[in-house]
Amino acid sequence: MKKALLFFAVFTIFSLVVAPALVSAQVPVFDPGLNEVGDHIALGTQDVRITVARIINVAMGLLGIVAVVIILLGGFKWMTAGGSDDGVTAAKKLIVSGVIGLVIIITAYAIAQFVLESLIEATTETNSL
Repeated sequence: MKKALLFFAVFTIFSLVVAPALVSAQVPVFDPGLNEVGDHIALGTQDVRITVARIINVAMGLLGIVAVVIILLGGFKWMTAGGSDDGVTAAKKLIVSGVIGLVIIITAYAIAQFVLESLIEATTETNSL
């Protein structure tokens, strides 16, 4: 009986005193100092979705530049092949590879834009009432 009463007393004290302090959202129990760090490193305050969309746009732009350079390299090889069948064949392969890569990159860009716009539209509150 004494063990049960002691358990009940400890449980009551814990649930009335300690537990509310641990789960209290209004009172900061632990401040790791992230606000001070955030003030000094100057990170953006934009929405993460917008930042991800910009990163994807830059990556797709760089990949597009690479594909265009491959096409230009194929054209340069064709011009400098000097009539050699092997050189022309290699240049054609480069040009075709570059065009296929460019089509894939443009398609990926369109899909990424659609998904990001749909995600932003679906998760942004609108006051349509």
